[in-house]
Amino acid sequence: MLIDHTTKAVLYNCVMHGGLTLRLPSFIKLSQLYNFLRGVGRLAFPIYCFMIIEGFIHTRNRLRYFLRLLLFGFISEIPFDFGLYERIYYPKHQNVMFELALGLLMIWVWDELEHNEHLLKLNSGIRLMIQGASAAAFLITAQKLHLDYGFKGLALILTLYLLRFDRVTQCTAGALNIGIWEWPAVFSFPILCLYNGTRGKQLKYLFYVIYPAHLLLLGLLTVVLKNGI
Repeated sequence: MLIDHTTKAVLYNCVMHGGLTLRLPSFIKLSQLYNFLRGVGRLAFPIYCFMIIEGFIHTRNRLRYFLRLLLFGFISEIPFDFGLYERIYYPKHQNVMFELALGLLMIWVWDELEHNEHLLKLNSGIRLMIQGASAAAFLITAQKLHLDYGFKGLALILTLYLLRFDRVTQCTAGALNIGIWEWPAVFSFPILCLYNGTRGKQLKYLFYVIYPAHLLLLGLLTVVLKNGI
């Protein structure tokens, strides 16, 4: 994530479109370097989606989990626009926290529909159609709101959730899903496949803080580099 955002803020905004000159070996083309580094950054998103599934399964309070993601989405939006687009407000691209929050809400609704006592009385095909319609509404919403990965991100979250009972199948399907749109992200799935299901160190708030903080710092760095301060 840090590599991805630094590449966009510094290499793209300051060098490729900002006039800043860097001493690079002649055989390295900036566009190739840019594409490579952004590709490295694509490994982060599937990991976040995977952890949303794990968090949803194990959290003691789904509502609080959702509201926390949503809150940091709002906190991070100005730093996101400032750090990557050099603006205070950029409506055409929203930060990933909103995508993760909407993805969490989507699988929450799917789970509620799956266990609804009234729907359980219906034919399984009808129940699946209702769940599918609800998921489709979330995918369309993600696209309309210009979320970070749009409908593609929510499709990945839903895929990982539905196949959560078999790690190999889950990771294989996830790789095929995201690989259509962002092929470098496929390389995160061998890492995810090694996850043993045990809880690690409690550092969840570290990511919440780092996300807006590093975007704000990148925005300030861009200002410094472009103005030669």
